Amino acid sequence: MPYEKDFLVNYNDIVAVDNLLSAWKEFIVGKKSKPDVLAFKLNLMDNIFELHDELTDKTYRHGGYKSFYITDPKLRHIHKAGVRDRLVHHAIYRQLYPFFAKKFITDSYSCQLGKGTHKAVAKFKTFARKSGKNHTATCWVLKCDIKKFFESIDHDVLLKILKNYIQDNDIIDLLTEIIKSFEIRPGKGVPLGNLTSQLFVNIYMNKFDQFVKHKIKAKYYVRYADDFVFLSTDRSALIENLKLVGEFLSKELKIKLHPEKISLKTMTSGIDFLGWVNFPHHAVLRTKTKRRMIYRIKENKTSQSLASYLGLLRHGNTFKLREELLNDYWLWEDG
Repeated sequence: MPYEKDFLVNYNDIVAVDNLLSAWKEFIVGKKSKPDVLAFKLNLMDNIFELHDELTDKTYRHGGYKSFYITDPKLRHIHKAGVRDRLVHHAIYRQLYPFFAKKFITDSYSCQLGKGTHKAVAKFKTFARKSGKNHTATCWVLKCDIKKFFESIDHDVLLKILKNYIQDNDIIDLLTEIIKSFEIRPGKGVPLGNLTSQLFVNIYMNKFDQFVKHKIKAKYYVRYADDFVFLSTDRSALIENLKLVGEFLSKELKIKLHPEKISLKTMTSGIDFLGWVNFPHHAVLRTKTKRRMIYRIKENKTSQSLASYLGLLRHGNTFKLREELLNDYWLWEDG
């Protein structure tokens, strides 16, 4: 594949002091009181200039990671880089994201400005209606998931894809430094805690999205991170799609479908997608999502938290749940 002629970012754009300062302003949002952020801020300009000099001289080396677990809702292993490294991640992201965002398909929804789970579910509902001819025909949904997604990203495959777009070797060397700074197994894995990882996995999976749209020619397809769905009235076509998808992911991207998370069901039986169980004419909150929501509200009993979750619930058929939540909230608050 030839280099992209419209890739206009150069290495100096990323490492420029102005870009590092702008990245800092974005990075500290919500983190201003963190001890490591305060320590870096104490000598901010000295630290910025030192980082700029290392990046300019090509002597920058990515540091290690702090490891911890969170539950969201399943147990996730997070690896958090130091402040100076995360600042570099932001500096890279703010320069590269605008270019790559134009390359992604419309129906890829994770970690992109103006998108997210709500819009992904809304598009899923739209496609279900269109595919099922306004619910007059049986709409089949093939739902898939990648096994150990972040852990399985292949470094060499990722770098090969990046090199198809970027001809600036200095940028490639910097991205290589970040990619190679972490591995779960030799040459495999990107850390959940890096901002750059969000961009890398979208670039990685964009190759799959393009295959789906241009080779399989799937009309009704939605992806959010490693969760994706195909919708059709033709069940046999979806079975064939599954075979092609499995082969492509394994051969081209060196990742595999999760065998226990493949389902082929009709819309009328209810499709569990991104926290909602979707039916032809309504959607209900997944039981696990409801429990997690109530737990978080109890842990953070503020009007802002309550308003946030009430906003979430308006995306489905949740009148009774919203009434229950409003009534119980005052009991939790008193408690």
